[in-house]
Amino acid sequence: MSRHVPPSIRWHDERLELLDQTQLPHHATYEVQTSAESVESAIRALKVRGAPAIGIAAAYGLVVAMQPYRDSSGERFAHALDAAADLLRHARPTAVNLRWAVDRVVAAQRSGDGAARYSAIKAEAEAIHAEDRRMCRAIGAAGRALIRDGCGVLTHCNAGALAVSELGTATAPMYLAHEAGVRFRVFAGETRPLLQGSRLTAWELEQSGIDVTLISDTMVAHLMAQGEIDLVIVGADRVARNGDVINKIGTSMIAIVAKHFGVPFYVACPASTFDPDTPDGRAVAIEERHADEVRTVRGHATAPPNVKVRNPAFDVTPFDFVTAFITNAGLLEPPFERSLRTLTMPSGRV
Repeated sequence: MSRHVPPSIRWHDERLELLDQTQLPHHATYEVQTSAESVESAIRALKVRGAPAIGIAAAYGLVVAMQPYRDSSGERFAHALDAAADLLRHARPTAVNLRWAVDRVVAAQRSGDGAARYSAIKAEAEAIHAEDRRMCRAIGAAGRALIRDGCGVLTHCNAGALAVSELGTATAPMYLAHEAGVRFRVFAGETRPLLQGSRLTAWELEQSGIDVTLISDTMVAHLMAQGEIDLVIVGADRVARNGDVINKIGTSMIAIVAKHFGVPFYVACPASTFDPDTPDGRAVAIEERHADEVRTVRGHATAPPNVKVRNPAFDVTPFDFVTAFITNAGLLEPPFERSLRTLTMPSGRV
């Protein structure tokens, strides 16, 4: 499966290490996190990315931030925890997992002194991490049968092992199908402007022995017209109550083309990505990132230095372009306002 891919997050001996994904595929370098500020900076800089992974990182980031307060009073601990949580909640605005994980860790603190509260939030962060592993495996099981011998699967950006705790979301069915001996091929879109598809997805699938072909984002319609793509599986950074999908920029364009050619379009996501408090995609703040991400490629200028740029990091795919959601609760089909209500955490938490 993804055994050749280094984990995006390592937690051991109360020490948090994040894989710097901006250095991939050339270098697998871990950075030790020593504060909420360092974790917030790593999330903003996309050193750790992927909705589930940034939620897990932020949860552990709170634990790291509170280590100096283990011998403090309960009141001082709670005040410091609130300050760290507020910082991490605003590291990135679009992915719902980030706020969800931070709020959950804050809510886990118990009454008592700093030691008791620290123990409680550490246990909650570790539970979030463990739940993500279980949900990834459940997603893989739910989507495994969609991948058949000889089929071509298109994916976009990186919703793989690097974006979560292990198997990925969109890639989890691929890893399980590969383990079962199914012969298929994956087309990975490069994903401009930051090339998560080429730097991360193509690399991790190749490392795991999966037949992967890298394509530019502009090739999708051509390959679908040629009959080379049989289904699309993408991840999600947030799913609204009505089933609208907020994911990496370019996802909606793929969905439109897939509908035109009659190619099934699946979204793989865990319960933590479903946001029942957001009615539809129009209510989501779309992160706009720095213009130089578009003006350059890996530090090399590719455009006039002062040309105006738009750089939204995400877009909204309307629910009626989605064939089904591949989730830890199984394959969820329309009507999504009804089926997505079954998407709950393994512990029973929505």
